Amino acid sequence: MELPRSSGLLLHISSLPGGCIGDLGPAARQFADICAASGQTYWQLLPICPTGFGYSPYASPSSFAGDPSLISPDVLIQDGLLTLDDLKYAPQRDSNRVDHARVIPFKHHLLQQAWMRFQERGPLDALIEFFQTEEYWLRDHVAFCQRKSTNEGRPWTEWTRKSSAFSTSWPPDSFLKSPLGYFVFEQYVFARQWSELRDHCKAHGVRIIGDLPIYVAHDSSDVWAAQELFQLDASGRPTVVAGVPPDFFSVTGQRWGNPLYDWDKMARNGFAWWEKRLRRALALFDVIRLDHFRGFAGYWEIPASEPTAEIGRWVTGPGTTLFERLERELGRLPVIAEDLGVVTPDVPALMQQFGLHGMVVLQFAFDSDMNNPHLPHNYRSNLVAYTGTHDNDTLMGWWNALPEWQQRFARDYLGLSDDSELCESAIRKVLNSAADLVITPVQDMLRLDARSRMNTPGTVGDNWEWRLTTAQMHELHDSAGYRLNRWTAEADRQVLPDSRD
Repeated sequence: MELPRSSGLLLHISSLPGGCIGDLGPAARQFADICAASGQTYWQLLPICPTGFGYSPYASPSSFAGDPSLISPDVLIQDGLLTLDDLKYAPQRDSNRVDHARVIPFKHHLLQQAWMRFQERGPLDALIEFFQTEEYWLRDHVAFCQRKSTNEGRPWTEWTRKSSAFSTSWPPDSFLKSPLGYFVFEQYVFARQWSELRDHCKAHGVRIIGDLPIYVAHDSSDVWAAQELFQLDASGRPTVVAGVPPDFFSVTGQRWGNPLYDWDKMARNGFAWWEKRLRRALALFDVIRLDHFRGFAGYWEIPASEPTAEIGRWVTGPGTTLFERLERELGRLPVIAEDLGVVTPDVPALMQQFGLHGMVVLQFAFDSDMNNPHLPHNYRSNLVAYTGTHDNDTLMGWWNALPEWQQRFARDYLGLSDDSELCESAIRKVLNSAADLVITPVQDMLRLDARSRMNTPGTVGDNWEWRLTTAQMHELHDSAGYRLNRWTAEADRQVLPDSRD
């Protein structure tokens, strides 16, 4: 993949202002306008699939589906499927936190109302056409959602029937009028709103970077519908799970708990499941960030009976065989490889073979010496550089918790005469580096502190809740956007609109 010398902003859809959660409506288009006006070529998102345990988009019940909570009621009102009166019991609007526990059932209620009105309009031809086009993933997703609903939300291993077969009446117009139809409708509306936002971004020269986790949740349509492709026991439970071994950051490692793939079986059917997954992602995004890329070269296998990641073993991943197959079927892959953490030589070798960009993060730069690869003077062209990611604290939060010796190092390196200059100096330093692409979290542009952190890995409770206020969005549109535009131009990262396609 070739990336122009460019830059972008990191902000998830749910973090947009307005309503009870950020969504695909007017504020998303306004943010795309802000990206364009401030000289940014890319808008990076977190996974847009439904959230799972702890409301994490990285623990989704489907890696193919769109998150119904991100559907815009404002657009549904414009479509005549909702009324203003339907919104009168909405959870707190325009708060700087998302109350997922209230938002998700409220959005479900709204979509049920919209579904009833959609059916009253008459023929379901558009829905039938959508289902037939997306059937390669939608059939399993719809069946899973319906059966989970009839089993009161319990994990699929506790259902009375564990079969993944799609048993329903045919032709499509018959089952779409059954309870299954609602789940097709959710994805139909999401797809329409996503397509409209994507078209708006494209018209303004803004490309979208999507995020694809390497692993999927156990209680998901992904695993339920393809149990033979995962390392499960006879009852459907994982025999081994994913994670990373103990390191500098954790004495017990990280036990993520995702089921591990049976790569041998996947290889025997030509990695068809991965081809399907990447095909879906390429239909949604311009560029894909592959999370935990090192797991494709080699991964840490933890016995499911172990409570931590301390006991496990390294296992060779599919590596070249997988990516050769994907490129043969899908063409050159526009992929950013998340290669952070402990990286063995086989990881950069795999990336180099397929021309994939790696990542560097400024917050990791000041714990050693001038040879640290995360220091901007060490960046090279085939990198995507960040001041921080969704898993990091904000720059201000990071700075306030930094040991004094690292602060001294950073002060000297960034040329700070006053600590209040931190965000500007850090962002400009990264923008002026040799990295092909620079992505800045919106929190850093607005100089926000630790209260605006999106996620703290290994914790459950306050993650995935942060969002912009309307006032902060205005600041981003005005003074902060003006500064970013100027810094981007100074760093020669503004891409002419006619050269972005």
